[in-house]
Amino acid sequence: MVFLAHAVSDARLAKSDDPSSSIHDDSVVSTTVYGSHWAAQDIPRFSMPDEEMPPKVAYKLIKDELALDGNPVLNLASFVTTYMEEEAEKLMAENLSKNFIDYEEYPLTCEIQNRCVNMIARLFNAPMDDSSSEALGCSTIGSSEAIILACLAMKRRWQEKRKAAGKDATQPNIVMGANVQVCWEKAVKYLEIEPRYVYCTENCFVLTPQEAVDLVDENTIGVAAILGSTYTGHYEDVQTLNNLLEKKNKEEGLDVQIHVDAASGGFVAPFVRPELVWDFRLPLVASINASGHKYGLCYPGIGWCVWRSPEYLPKDLIFNINYLGADQASFTLNFSKGASNVIAQYYIFIRLGKSGFRSIMNNLTQTADFLAENLKATGYFDILSEGNGYGLPLVAFKLSKKSKFDEFDIVAKLRERGWIIPAYTMAPHAEKVKLCRVVIREDFSRSRCELLIKDLMSTIHMLEKMDSKTIEEHKSAHHRHHHRLRNVSRVTFHKKHGAQGNQLPSKTSGVC
Repeated sequence: MVFLAHAVSDARLAKSDDPSSSIHDDSVVSTTVYGSHWAAQDIPRFSMPDEEMPPKVAYKLIKDELALDGNPVLNLASFVTTYMEEEAEKLMAENLSKNFIDYEEYPLTCEIQNRCVNMIARLFNAPMDDSSSEALGCSTIGSSEAIILACLAMKRRWQEKRKAAGKDATQPNIVMGANVQVCWEKAVKYLEIEPRYVYCTENCFVLTPQEAVDLVDENTIGVAAILGSTYTGHYEDVQTLNNLLEKKNKEEGLDVQIHVDAASGGFVAPFVRPELVWDFRLPLVASINASGHKYGLCYPGIGWCVWRSPEYLPKDLIFNINYLGADQASFTLNFSKGASNVIAQYYIFIRLGKSGFRSIMNNLTQTADFLAENLKATGYFDILSEGNGYGLPLVAFKLSKKSKFDEFDIVAKLRERGWIIPAYTMAPHAEKVKLCRVVIREDFSRSRCELLIKDLMSTIHMLEKMDSKTIEEHKSAHHRHHHRLRNVSRVTFHKKHGAQGNQLPSKTSGVC
């Protein structure tokens, strides 16, 4: 024992005599992470460090940095799933190294995607010849990619028909409500499609079918309808839109189809309001997208797009390759992506089944209705969202009368309690309307809802006691603090959303 102690001491002394060594060598002196020399240094920010560090040190330093993030379960701004069962997490962890696109190496992963596509297509009532017919669709990173792919398919189909008829095919347009999520603006800009907006009013926050159809002409590639507006959760009237558009197509010899953006509502409406007709039961609905990572109950990184039939997805958009070991088709914006999210979606489908989804979505709807009723009962708020399952399980609300504080002051004060709730202005032509929104997700229980109501009312009473100057100072300090934390470049959004680069990030148009 004595010999061993001397040997260790000699090793340390020899190490310290070596000019290339450091007295802080943690491989020699064992201590906690916070006793190491890395804890006394700035974490690398701009340049990769010259030397490596132990895994436990790197892990702890990054974990400590991330502790400054908000708590996901208190982030009521986001539709994105924040809870999955540990069995799903285990499946995802076990398959993190799989590249989904490599069908030859991972054929069962491709098969699982196809199973999901078929389940989703049938959930959306796609026309099938028989129970074993294969549906047409693909997995995506999210609904942004799905919407771009759907727009591309509509544009190419329109171009082919125009060229075949000897007509100009250089001025495509698409009709949609001004309440669309920013991914639609990206799609039309990237694909060079003219957007034609049905603008909101202070009394109507969604696309009006007749106004949409009035904007349709021979250059229209399609009309976009939203099943679950990001602003207020409303379902747009796809059935009336279909009927009016059918009539116009017949009268004017057009062939304009509908794409339904069911990013949020696609996994809610079929279980809460199955009688609502919005999907492939309508003959003009050509394609539908849905987000698996929203009410599809998966962690971020999975979306879906399905088409009515091959007629609506031009073949020349599908690439066939064989350099991964087998012939395979590809219709995606990116090539490589992880397989774990697709596998997680399949787990959710077979784990919950229709009855499980129905139970969860009905619970969320009831919680949203409970929150809306309680907020309205306070006398301070007007409810702008649709309840009783005729919209998404969320509550959009605004102050019922003018006060010395506004919706932005409320959410700034609530942030001190950990709640993350967005305050924003409505879509174009209704920008004067300020509102807040609480998204009810799977892990938002009734008891947590009651805590939110309690904290919200405490915030209101606190703001009532503050003078206007103090409220303004508090708001300014809040925004300065979060600007410092974020330390990110400002993106200048389209003017129609009233969210310019020099404005506060909370004044966004559609927090998703």
